[in-house]
Amino acid sequence: AKLKKCHWQFLGLLAGCLAWILTMATTGMDEWRLWHLHPDNCTSIITSGVAWVGIWRACFHSHALPKMENCQTMTISDRFVPVEIRVAQVLMALAMLGGLAGNAAAVQAVRRVYFTMECHGGVRAAFILAGALYLFTAALVLVPLVWNASAVVNNATIPFPPRFGLPDAPAGQQVGTAVRVGFVAAVLMIVSGLLFLAHRHVWRTLEPELHGRGLAEADKQGRDNPAFHADQVS
Repeated sequence: AKLKKCHWQFLGLLAGCLAWILTMATTGMDEWRLWHLHPDNCTSIITSGVAWVGIWRACFHSHALPKMENCQTMTISDRFVPVEIRVAQVLMALAMLGGLAGNAAAVQAVRRVYFTMECHGGVRAAFILAGALYLFTAALVLVPLVWNASAVVNNATIPFPPRFGLPDAPAGQQVGTAVRVGFVAAVLMIVSGLLFLAHRHVWRTLEPELHGRGLAEADKQGRDNPAFHADQVS
């Protein structure tokens, strides 16, 4: 009975692992914002007319420099970095740790169901912890994604220093691939969290059944027969 009740949670574990991988990919990708540069604003260095702005660096392609792809690093201590990118740097780093912790808790929870016969209270607590961590990680991912997507919609500017070779404002912006991947990761995290939290209600419904089975097994082991008297034993 326990194996059948844990199939969905095992699927949630797989989804959580995939979500964690996508979260790490989102954190490292440069295409959070896709900047389309007006020809009048482009320098002779930027020949592609497009720049990629991530949360850790800004990049563009150039045929005038030794490297085809040229990137400049952005750190949380740089004053020109807008607040939404600074918040993204912190929250996405925490999300990677939260996803790792959620996967560890989920593995422990599923292992207890499949391979142990411990008390059900401990199993329920393990599943609640895994589900809560997944949902918390999803929230950490969604906040910077929504904030940076809002900045793209409003065509927010970034006062890049001269060494970046980028104008303060693009001709137009669009949401990059990293944001889309991040939203997929967040949805998978939410699905995983809900699946693991649903396991608590499964155990609650099983408790009366398990209690009844325990009484039945006790009957099989034998009870004192009130009709039997010791004096009938010869």
